Amino acid sequence: MEANQFKDFGKEMIDYVAGYLENIRERRVVPTVEPGYLRPLIPANAPEKPDKWEDVMSDIERVIMPGVTHWHSPRFHAYFPTANSYPAIVADILSGAIACIGFSWIASPACTELEVVMLDWLGKMLDLPKEFLACSGGKGGGVIQGTASEATLVALLGAKARAIDRVKKEHPKMKDADIVSKLVGYTSSQSHSSVERAGLLGGVKLRSLQPDETNRLRGETLENAIKKDLEAGLIPFYAVNTLGTTSSCTFDRLDEIGPVCNEYNVWLHVDAAYAGSAFICPEYRYLMKGIERADSFNFNPHKWLLVNFDCSAMWLKDPSWLVNAFNVDPLYLKHEQQGAAPDYRHWQIPLGRRFRSLKLWFVLRLYGIENLQAHIRKQIELAHYFESLVRSDDRFEITEEVIMGLVCFRLKETNHVNEVLLKRLNGRGVIHLVPSKIRDIYFLRLAICSRYTEKSDIDISWKEVKETANEILA
Repeated sequence: MEANQFKDFGKEMIDYVAGYLENIRERRVVPTVEPGYLRPLIPANAPEKPDKWEDVMSDIERVIMPGVTHWHSPRFHAYFPTANSYPAIVADILSGAIACIGFSWIASPACTELEVVMLDWLGKMLDLPKEFLACSGGKGGGVIQGTASEATLVALLGAKARAIDRVKKEHPKMKDADIVSKLVGYTSSQSHSSVERAGLLGGVKLRSLQPDETNRLRGETLENAIKKDLEAGLIPFYAVNTLGTTSSCTFDRLDEIGPVCNEYNVWLHVDAAYAGSAFICPEYRYLMKGIERADSFNFNPHKWLLVNFDCSAMWLKDPSWLVNAFNVDPLYLKHEQQGAAPDYRHWQIPLGRRFRSLKLWFVLRLYGIENLQAHIRKQIELAHYFESLVRSDDRFEITEEVIMGLVCFRLKETNHVNEVLLKRLNGRGVIHLVPSKIRDIYFLRLAICSRYTEKSDIDISWKEVKETANEILA
């Protein structure tokens, strides 16, 4: 095929994308297809000769769109947001065109160097302690992971390497396997399931600790668990503090957990996957009080900061524990500048990596900090508006304090009635919500997800909730 033809395809696709996003309100949020819907719509085998571009384009609407859940619909309120913006889309196009695999500095110097600087830019926007920033001249620095789940696992493996090293210095005759069998980590029962999974993948025990009555993990709870395990001859080595839990967006008490971790030489990883974006606004930084005591910190710009997936920002005070743990250095990956700049393959699970810092650079430059702050504040404001609508109807209750862009609510009825409410709501297809359950109380979560969501969309969402409640309570 001729290069000019491909260029025309690109222009047409950009027009299609722009039209899709501009008219996304008109589409049903969740598809009505059944599993297996797609196979009968396309041939059983790949074509021997090329298909026509026109046919490919027409098949997007015929084959793909009927099965798409429209995460950027202004009435998509499930899970948490996944970010999206034109600067990020355009940067992804450039990343796809350059198509480098930036596992080492020499593999594409700009890919590494822009990432180092962007993580410093972003860290300064959050007012992270200088020990996390490469520009401070210390050991610390940032890296873009694929997801917060990867960051949690990477931090756990760094903590594991540090603990093995420490114990071997104290007990030189102990074998690695004996040390690992005694390692134990800690997290709240409200932490994301990926924390438990990190323990499974890392081959270590993880304790699930009960939070307080407001669903926040406290320092005293952690300290009691650590003391008990020390008495049993175990080795506490890792703890995860969640800032903005998935179920209800609550915040563990970092100011209490940090000192405990420091005292007992436990690696503290802070997971702020969703809520971390809000820390670019000074008025929400009180929620990360105590961050100076953490060893690693992570949040997802790809959730709430208008940077398309995948872009999970992670900072470490001492990345050398990862570099040493992950360092497999065959001759074909060596280069003369080793040690002068990060080789990010040693900071992550996969070897290869895309030029993800481009979209961070584009978004930060083309929006600016002020507009990104305005975006976060607007979405939190919309959540409080929905909260006020819920509180205006005495059939409903708010189950968690609304701090960010998530509202947890339910009918003052049985769990079963609330399950029926959610099923009917999603069945109507105008809005999409998901539920959660804490202490056997089932509730609905309404997250402000789309950058297109306005007050009028919240009015429509509340109308749907109210009308559906009328139906099932009649």
